[in-house]
Amino acid sequence: MIRKLQAVALDCADPVRLAEFYAELLGGRVVADPEEPRWVEVHGFEGVPLACQQADGYRPPAWPGQERPQQLHLDFDVDDLDAEEERALALGATVLERTDQIRPGANWRVYADPAGHPFCLCRH
Repeated sequence: MIRKLQAVALDCADPVRLAEFYAELLGGRVVADPEEPRWVEVHGFEGVPLACQQADGYRPPAWPGQERPQQLHLDFDVDDLDAEEERALALGATVLERTDQIRPGANWRVYADPAGHPFCLCRH
């Protein structure tokens, strides 16, 4: 039986840059092993650690299209969508869709991290 989920790994071209983005976004810290420069983790926040893995020839997902499918996305709970959006954009995210502004009853917005992976900020 599996005891627990150890990490969620995201492929990318620059694992240090992506780990720094998520460490700042989540209030965590970058954990890097000089012996494994292609694998960098983010720890120190509530939830499962994130790992950023260098992938040769990495091509970011194209959301919402399926030419290069997203394969996974991350959802983060927030208290204030506007404030957290401002912070995420300052860290290097880009807006993909402000779903709460176009769909009645929606409580999330969709962004891309610096490597192009979609993630959502969800007001709870």
